[in-house]
Amino acid sequence: MAKKLVIKVTAGADAPERCSQAFTVAAVAVASGVDVSLWLTGESSWFALPGRAAEFELPHAAPLPDLLDSILAGGRITLCTQCAARREITEKDVLEGVRIAGAQVFVSEALGGDTQALVY
Repeated sequence: MAKKLVIKVTAGADAPERCSQAFTVAAVAVASGVDVSLWLTGESSWFALPGRAAEFELPHAAPLPDLLDSILAGGRITLCTQCAARREITEKDVLEGVRIAGAQVFVSEALGGDTQALVY
């Protein structure tokens, strides 16, 4: 198993199953002791804001706020710089523990040794 898992989620409420899968895999990996870095891009960018995860609903899926909290507690969550800018989201707007970073940081993380990268 990879020592580090980098997950980029591009989907939000526009593709709820894909979005939920990304958060679920990230949360399960954190619970399993894997070093997890979850990247919010595209429509998932909105989940970096307080209260937005609570608006997400998908039958038979774990509540997104619970998944988000577990990932924040044991992993890292990053909001894409360009995605944030397009939505006029700044560092003062995001949940505590969420950082904003760009493609250079994503590439560096994804190409690190013993790293598996997934895109949803």
